[in-house]
Amino acid sequence: MANVNKCPWIGSMFVLCLICELVAFAATTKPNILFILTDDQDVTMGGQTPMVKTKQLVGDKGIIFNNMFTTSPLCCPSRSSIFTGRYVHNHEAVNNSLSGNCSSRAWQQTQEVKAFPTYLKSKGYNTFFAGKYLNQYGNEQAGGVEHIPPGWNNWNGLVGNSRYYNYALSVNGVREKHGNQYPQDYLTDVIHKRAVSFLLKQHKWSDPFFMMLSTPACHAPFTSAPKYNATFSNKTAPRTGSYNIKAVNKHWLLEQPIVPMPADMVSSSDEIFRRRWRTLLSVDDMVSDLINLLDKKGQLDNTYVFFSSDNGYHLGQFGLPYDKRQLYDFDIRVPLMVRGPGIDAGRISNDIVLNIDFAPTFVSLVDDSMMDNVDGISMRGILHPQENKTQPLRTSFLVEHTGEYSTNVKDCPQYTNQNMGNCDSHCVCEDSKNNTYACLVTLNNSSSVKYCEFSDTENFVEVYDLKNDPSELKNLYQTLDPSHVFDLEKKLRFLATCSGPECNSLPK
Repeated sequence: MANVNKCPWIGSMFVLCLICELVAFAATTKPNILFILTDDQDVTMGGQTPMVKTKQLVGDKGIIFNNMFTTSPLCCPSRSSIFTGRYVHNHEAVNNSLSGNCSSRAWQQTQEVKAFPTYLKSKGYNTFFAGKYLNQYGNEQAGGVEHIPPGWNNWNGLVGNSRYYNYALSVNGVREKHGNQYPQDYLTDVIHKRAVSFLLKQHKWSDPFFMMLSTPACHAPFTSAPKYNATFSNKTAPRTGSYNIKAVNKHWLLEQPIVPMPADMVSSSDEIFRRRWRTLLSVDDMVSDLINLLDKKGQLDNTYVFFSSDNGYHLGQFGLPYDKRQLYDFDIRVPLMVRGPGIDAGRISNDIVLNIDFAPTFVSLVDDSMMDNVDGISMRGILHPQENKTQPLRTSFLVEHTGEYSTNVKDCPQYTNQNMGNCDSHCVCEDSKNNTYACLVTLNNSSSVKYCEFSDTENFVEVYDLKNDPSELKNLYQTLDPSHVFDLEKKLRFLATCSGPECNSLPK
């Protein structure tokens, strides 16, 4: 703390001097940042509904964003974009596999070394991570658990993909095995307890912290804490929008689901829906406890709290059983709530924000500095409009996905050598080699259009009027004027190859 002993002990003069010193101290103290990232949490199916305390303590106390999107509807590509601030075609982690560059040695050596945690640590931040990092983290071919991503002072990284029990953590480079006992092994609660422990040990509050808590909820296997196993027992997946509707004039992968869905598939999707919500209740508890602890420690007013997810989800939309990976709104629209110093409570924002915006935002909130080599835009101008800083107006963005597949699909011999992936018991597949696409999404007052091109033998194209057809039922491609198609294609080509600030200035 600032040295107040130099203030003379002379009644009101001391008080005035003390106030001045405290104001100077506050002005030079960097803000803390708490970032909670869930896994596969949707918006369109009511995925935020269970988060009652989070909405009250974060969203209602700050800003709720209505137009928050991921630029890739798959865990590792999206998370790689969050850490780097770059589109997939620039950080090149194209899917969840090691061969797809997910936490590979090449990614570690070229992208990880420039991710936002390295900036924050260089600015004096005490950095803490707990939970899921990247799907292939801990793979022995990429350094194993001994590899600690640069920029983290305190590292508790999950080895592999989301689990709730029977997993391993890398605790500052040392493998820590966990079994199946509740509560000591339940991963959301482990993250919760270690975050609390970190904050209780943060005695020197003049040293700011950045804390990222990356929960397994609400990803498969959808395991809730025992105390929540009976909640939401009467809930079912929403029967709205494109639920259980046969896809027409869409990419062939979307036309192979069974519609109407078999009874067991409907029952399974409803059970998954309930289980997903139940897992989120433990996240809600964690958010509440941490905010209350920060308040007791006198740090809440100097702490930004961000709550979001890596990608959306679907359960029965167009007959697809359960997953993400698709170009539609249900898989790319995600929650975002932010509170923090100087942010007025009760705000709703319709600004377009993306997962590539987190990295430059965190860096700019530290000392208004810029992060190099990013495609995203800092949200600082949206969070603090009173600063009158120039905020680039984004009206368009890019969505990219590279399909994952296998040569053999278990229990589906008809798909041998067909390059299919992620198939259920009815052999309905959610991904394929040529489920590889790039989309231009434009949202403004005059035009709300999604234009997508697939990398397949047909060069298939889908176009949707998002204002008049929010469920994306009708592909308009064949009805468009060729000049309009040419304009959309030109803009998509630009975004699909852009790099840096130019990504936010589409050609005319």
